[in-house]
Amino acid sequence: MKKWHGGFAIVSLFIILMLRYVILDNPLVENSLQYVFQQNRTAELHWLDVPNPPAIQNLQISSEVISTGLLASNLSITRNLSDRELQSLHSWNHLKQLLSHVHILPDGVEAIKEAGVAWRELNTALAYDDAVSVNGSIQQKDKGKQCPYSIRRMNATRLGDRFALKLPCGLIQGSSITIIGTPGGLLGNFKIELTGAAVPGEPDPPIVLHYNVRLLGDKLTEDPVIVQNTWTISDDWGSENRCPSPDSDAKDTTKVDDLEKCSSMVGEDQKEILPSKFHSNVSAMPPASKKKAEPRKYFPFRQGYLAVAILRIGAHGIHMTVDGKHITSFAFREDLEPGFVGEVRIAGDIKLLSVIASGLPTTEDFEHVTDLEILKAPPVPMDKPVDLFIGVFSTANNFKRRMAVRRTWMQYDSVRSGKVTVRFFVGLHKNELVNEELWNEARTYGDIQLMPFVDYYSLILWKTIAICIYGMKYFLPLTELMSTMDCCMVVSILIPSHIEIHIASGT
Repeated sequence: MKKWHGGFAIVSLFIILMLRYVILDNPLVENSLQYVFQQNRTAELHWLDVPNPPAIQNLQISSEVISTGLLASNLSITRNLSDRELQSLHSWNHLKQLLSHVHILPDGVEAIKEAGVAWRELNTALAYDDAVSVNGSIQQKDKGKQCPYSIRRMNATRLGDRFALKLPCGLIQGSSITIIGTPGGLLGNFKIELTGAAVPGEPDPPIVLHYNVRLLGDKLTEDPVIVQNTWTISDDWGSENRCPSPDSDAKDTTKVDDLEKCSSMVGEDQKEILPSKFHSNVSAMPPASKKKAEPRKYFPFRQGYLAVAILRIGAHGIHMTVDGKHITSFAFREDLEPGFVGEVRIAGDIKLLSVIASGLPTTEDFEHVTDLEILKAPPVPMDKPVDLFIGVFSTANNFKRRMAVRRTWMQYDSVRSGKVTVRFFVGLHKNELVNEELWNEARTYGDIQLMPFVDYYSLILWKTIAICIYGMKYFLPLTELMSTMDCCMVVSILIPSHIEIHIASGT
């Protein structure tokens, strides 16, 4: 992860401290906030019914209000939950105040709609688990349904003209997909696609990455070329990234994770010494027996030659290496995030030997976590104020990062003693299995606050607001409040007469 994450945390801390100065130190504002929080205390975990719009509102506003009411009903809490489960939904309830403004936020409506579907599926699964438990059966977690760390398909064969590999819980930074195969001798053109979760009512899922290898060129060039792109049903195909780049883009020096979008050696002339067919030892051949050096443009894939291609998920893009050489880097595009990738598709003239997905998001088996008790969130002290509240931005399938935080800086004495309180703020996922794992994690460790929307990065503003509301609601009087990311390492937290925090960015 890049160094700017540390700066991001500092800027967030500054903004939040300013909010504290403006809000908490102003008694009039504080009283008004308390009035808002005290409303509807008897139905704290149920969404409010949206009133009918006034008659003077136009048709467009009226339809928006009605759709808001429908969205709210899909996110209602209808099950009987334990106290520990209810604690994970405190922010869920408070964010209902933002629902009437969902249309002004980027991806707000889509995120709420998708969360309604995900929440309904999760409740159905939890209700089934409850029924099994009531009937006296011993419920054992099906290991085959957990998020796997790796998936292998050896001697890969395609169904028809396409090979597909399901990814149960998406991809995260550090995940990789290794493809071993030989481009065919007829055309040699093939494509690799990372597709997202299917949207209800839409025939085709979005394409997070379209990686098209054209060994015989296309309409723009006769030379081999790699074309990268994305596709959604709303925006159709995006702008192409070509490697080698056309002359007009040759001066583009923009990098992705400090790597070239297209390696400078792709398309460059290289010299090969072709040995005589009568000699196997090239170094021992006399000069007369060597053919003249023939220039040839470098391209990572060749017809009839085995290639080992690895797609790797970085902090800000997807990187391809072939036979150990970096070839291309493709920056993530808006709303097309690797966490939502559900399938790898390979089609075209290529003979596959194996496809391996590794570094996938996975959870730990709670039954085998030896230090489970010390990893759980300590109780908030009732007899003394909290000096610092830290809200941590995290996404649903980043299980390993949250566990790393629990085992490192959340073990500081200041955190274990209750002087510092830490909570992860996590949105739902489009994948039912990920949400089930997230729910089990939340009720096991007690340090997760669930958000009532699907977790798009563009909605980080909602999480920031949720952190502010949660801190002011449950930890008043509160000395300080800050936010950070699950990829950042809090090196030290010093709380003498003042608070001093040292943060280092991580990966």
